[in-house]
Amino acid sequence: MKTPPTRRQFLGSSAAAGIGLASLGSGPGFWSGGSAKLRVLSIGVVGTIGQADRNQVGSHPDAEIVGLCDVDANALAKASKDLPDAFTGSDYREVFANHADKFDAVIVSTPDHSHAPIMLTAMKHGKHVYGQKPLVHELEELVMMENALAQRPGLVTQLGDQRMVYPGRRAAVEILRQGQLGKAIEAHCWTGSPNPGRYFNYERKLHEPSAPPKHLDWNLWLGPCADAPYRKDLAPIKWRSWWEYGTNGLGDWACHILDVIMFAYDDLTSPVAVQTRCASAPDEHFHTHPCSSQITYAVDSDKFAKRSFTLHYNDSGQAASRAALGLPANAWLDGNCTLVVCEGGTLILGAGGRLEIWRDGKMTKGLDMPDLPGFPKLNHWHAWVDNCLGKKTELRTPFKDAVRITEPALLAVKATRFPGKELRWDKSKLAFTNNEEATKTLVKRAYRKGFAPPSFG
Repeated sequence: MKTPPTRRQFLGSSAAAGIGLASLGSGPGFWSGGSAKLRVLSIGVVGTIGQADRNQVGSHPDAEIVGLCDVDANALAKASKDLPDAFTGSDYREVFANHADKFDAVIVSTPDHSHAPIMLTAMKHGKHVYGQKPLVHELEELVMMENALAQRPGLVTQLGDQRMVYPGRRAAVEILRQGQLGKAIEAHCWTGSPNPGRYFNYERKLHEPSAPPKHLDWNLWLGPCADAPYRKDLAPIKWRSWWEYGTNGLGDWACHILDVIMFAYDDLTSPVAVQTRCASAPDEHFHTHPCSSQITYAVDSDKFAKRSFTLHYNDSGQAASRAALGLPANAWLDGNCTLVVCEGGTLILGAGGRLEIWRDGKMTKGLDMPDLPGFPKLNHWHAWVDNCLGKKTELRTPFKDAVRITEPALLAVKATRFPGKELRWDKSKLAFTNNEEATKTLVKRAYRKGFAPPSFG
C-alpha cells in the first residue's frame, strides 16, 4: 500500500502549485483517511446565503467545515446541528486568535459592512477566502484589498459570483474578448432590485429603537460601524436598504451584471467619473431608488470606438430603450441584464445565462457564435476548493477581478448622495477631485475601535 505523503510533503507540493505556505494551517484534523482536506471556517452560517455557501463548499469530497462563527446564537445552533463536531464562536476576532491553527480557509457570508474587516483579517492570517458580494462596502477598502492581495499572492480568493458558471455568461466574455462584434461603444446594465420582499426595507420605514433579540449580539453585528440602536426590519435580513450596512440593489447585484464586462475588457481599470440620478436623495438612514447612473472610463485601446467608455448602470428595472438601440420590440431576456453595444452588433445577456447577438436586425443565439471554446460543467464553490488544494481549475471570480467589478458599483451607490452631480474620481488619491465634500463623506468610514481591518502596508 502506498504511504500517503506527509503534511510537509503536501505543503511543499501545494506551494509549488501556487499555494503560499502561510495560507495553510498546521493543527490536527488536516488529515482524514490518508487524504488532505481543506479545513474551512464558515463565518455567517445561515443568513441570506451563508447556509448555501457552507453546504456547497462542504459537499466537496476534499473539504470539511471545521468551524462555525455567527453573531446570531440561533443561526449558530442551527448550523451546529448539521456539524456537531465543528468548533463554534460568535466573535470572528476571538476565533482567529484562538483557533487559527485549526482551519486553512474561510467563507465570509456576512452583511456588506463587515466584509472587509473579516476578509482582510483572514488574509492577514494567511487563509484562503471565499467572500460574498459586494466585495467591500467602502471605496477605501478596495485599495486595502489590493494591498492585501499584493502581500498574500499565494492565497486563493473567490467572490460569490456563482452565475458565472453558466455557459452563456462565459461565452459572452469570449465573444467580446475576441472582438467578434467590433469595437465597443458603450454598455447598459440594469437590475430589477431592490424590490418588495424579505431582503429590503422597501418603504424605508424607520422603526423606533428597541432591545435587540436575545439571540443576537448587537455589538458584534455592528462590528466596524458607529454605535447605533437596534431597530426592527434591520437585522438579520433587511440591512441591504440601510446606508451604513448595505449597498441596496446596485451593490447587491453588481457582480452578476458587471462581471462579464470586466472579464472581457482588461482596459477598464478604474472609472474616472460617475453621475447618478435618483427620484429622491437618500436620507440619513436609507438608500434611495430608483436610480440611474453613468460611470465613465478613460480608455486608449483599439478594442473601443472612442477614448471613453460609458457604463450605464440602473436599478429598479430601468431597462435601456430597445428602439433607441435599433432592436425589435421584444421582451428583455431577464429582469437583470447586461448589454454591450459594439460597432458590429449588440450583445444582450441575462443574469441566468441567456445570450443573444443582434446584427442588422437579426438575432443569433450566443452559443452559436463561431470560434467559441467548450464550456465544461463547473461548480462555482468546488472550483474554489480545488484551487485552494492546488488543482488549477477554472476560477470565477478571484478578488483581483472582484475589485474591478465592485468599484463602479460602489461609485454608483455612493454618488446617490450627490444626485445629478458629476463626480470626478481618482482612485490613486482616493478622492473626488472636483468635490471635496464627496471625498470627505463617501470614501471611507471611521472604524469603531477594535473592528478596523488589519493593515498590509
